[in-house]
Order: sequence, then C-alpha cells, then structure tokens
Amino acid sequence: MELSARKKSILTAVVEGYIATAEPVGSKALAERIGCSSATIRNEMSELTGMGLLEQPHTSAGRIPSAAGYRLYVNELMEKQKLSEAEAAAINEKLARKDEQIEKLMAEVGQLTSSMTRYPAYALTMKPPVAAKRFDFIYVDANTFIVVALLTDNTVKNKLVHLPFSVHQEQITTLSALFNANFTGVTDREITDSLIRSTERAARDTYGLVAVIASFLMECLAAARTAPMEVAGASQLLNQPEFRDPDKAHALMSFISDGSRLVSDLPALGTEQEGLRVTIGPENLAEELRDSSVVMASYDAGDGMRGYIGVVGPTRMDYSSVAAKLSYIAAGLSRLFAGTDAPKGLDNKLVLKESERHE
Repeated sequence: MELSARKKSILTAVVEGYIATAEPVGSKALAERIGCSSATIRNEMSELTGMGLLEQPHTSAGRIPSAAGYRLYVNELMEKQKLSEAEAAAINEKLARKDEQIEKLMAEVGQLTSSMTRYPAYALTMKPPVAAKRFDFIYVDANTFIVVALLTDNTVKNKLVHLPFSVHQEQITTLSALFNANFTGVTDREITDSLIRSTERAARDTYGLVAVIASFLMECLAAARTAPMEVAGASQLLNQPEFRDPDKAHALMSFISDGSRLVSDLPALGTEQEGLRVTIGPENLAEELRDSSVVMASYDAGDGMRGYIGVVGPTRMDYSSVAAKLSYIAAGLSRLFAGTDAPKGLDNKLVLKESERHE
C-alpha cells in the first residue's frame, strides 16, 4: 500500500494523537502540525478512511486508527524511542541481582515491566522443542490399555485409555509399532492431520484411537517446552479508557491472569527467534484479545531455551515506548543468562539523557 508523504504524516499524527488523548483526532488539530488547510486534511483523512487505515466513530467526529492503520504505523512510520537514563538504570539494577532464583527474578522483571509500561506484563521461558523417543503400549484388558511415552528430555508420560468398545491385544501391538515408526522424533507442531490420517489408515482404525493418542502426545510435548508464566499488573487495564466497562475489563483481566491460556493463544510463540513481535487487535488468535495488542520481545535464556517478555494493552498503546523498554529488558536478560555484565556505559542508541527528553 503506497501512500504519499502527506498521507503518511496525517496517519502518523492521527495515531500519535489518539494514543495521547484517547479521543478522535479532527482536521483542525492537525492543520498546524501538517502545514496545510483543514479542508485538505479532511479530504486526505477521507481517503485514508476509504483505504481502511482510519475509522470515523461518529459522523461528526474526528478519526481514529484502524487495526490496519496501527499495523502500517508500527511497520513503517513509528520512530524508535529511547529510554531515559533513569529507566535504563532501573532495569540494569534489577538485572544485576545474579544470585536470585530465576522464578523470583522473572516475577520481579514482570512487575518492573508492568510499572514502566503501565500495562499488564508477562514473562516466560520456552524450552527447546521436545519429541518422543519411544512408545510402549500396555494391554490391560479388552477395554483398557496404557500409553507410555519416553520424551527426549528423559521424562516419561503415560495415559490410561478406557474404551467403550473391545479391542484385541494384536490391535494395541500394531498401534505401538506405528507410533514408534511415525511419531518418534516429531515435535508437537509437526503432528499434522495428514500424519494422523495416514496412521489411522495403516492401523485400520475406525474408532479414533490414533487421534486420541496423538492428542495426548501433543499436550505432553507442548507442556514439556513451556515453563510457568509470570503475569504482573493485570489491574493496570483499569487505568485505560477502553476498559472503563467493568465487564470488558474483567473478561480481559481474567484471560491475562490465566497464564496457560495466554501462552497457548500467543501467535506462533515457539517460532520466534529474536527481536520484537507486535500483534494488533484481530491479528490475535484469542477472542478476548481482539480489541487489544500484544507486544513481545524475545531473548536467549541459555541452554537452548528462549525467553519472552511482553505486555498486553489496548490497540491505542504507545508502541514506540513499549518497544524501547521491552527491547532493552530483553537485551539485558540475554546478557544475564549468557553470564556477561552490562556495558559500563549506557548504550546511546537505546538511552536518552533526561535533559534531552524535554528539548
């Protein structure tokens, strides 16, 4: 989508104005900043609305950004923000406590992130992908068998399967052989419908046994690579105008507080390698997040693990400020887990002196 320089300036001004005030932005408010007449700005805003980048809540109101408008702003128009020396010092002080247990450290980092961004924050560590090394299927009786899976992290998982129909021991032996042939060395993200269907055909399974066992395996593998999530500051949502409705605020707070649901609904969490990820409104998988944005930074947590620190807030969040803080925290955590100290001097690319903040 190619925009003229003026349209980009207007879209940027609307986004940043709406972030600052939570009120629709009108043409008069932009005239002086953009340097053209209100009539010209109204025409441009009308075209941006037609392109799906702006929305008009009411006929006589100004404009607000759409999800697509926020996406274009984040991808192309947003200026990178810098941290203040005080903010950087607070983060460095928190991450300097190397003797703390990791669980306590991550809880404190989550609390710090929430207080600095004024949004709910989460922190978690993802282990390397886990697969099954071996399966044993133990026949108990005509209606019962046990699935035992040895995983590559050397943990053992088992499931007692009760059947409303009868099976022969030979059928269970066949299933065991097929799972050892088709499902060992396979991560949860590699267990596809086609793999399940082909195994069902090979086993002549008309009862859905393969699907039940595959589902159990996927749950085990996903759980094996996910550490508990630390969530802090869910009540920060109450400070946002978008969540003045108590029912709406409560629904999202409940969702955020349930770390297991938040992990499962974060988009493509396990594929993130480095850097920052922003998902805006309807880009989120969970229905509860469709009016919210999630900003997530990843870092190297050592031993093949990947860590994530992020925030959840309204689509009208200050993406530039949040991105700067999360990026700095993630870089500090990577240094911490690598066993290296923070730089002696503050990084001028990330840190803004207090005297510069008001120039």
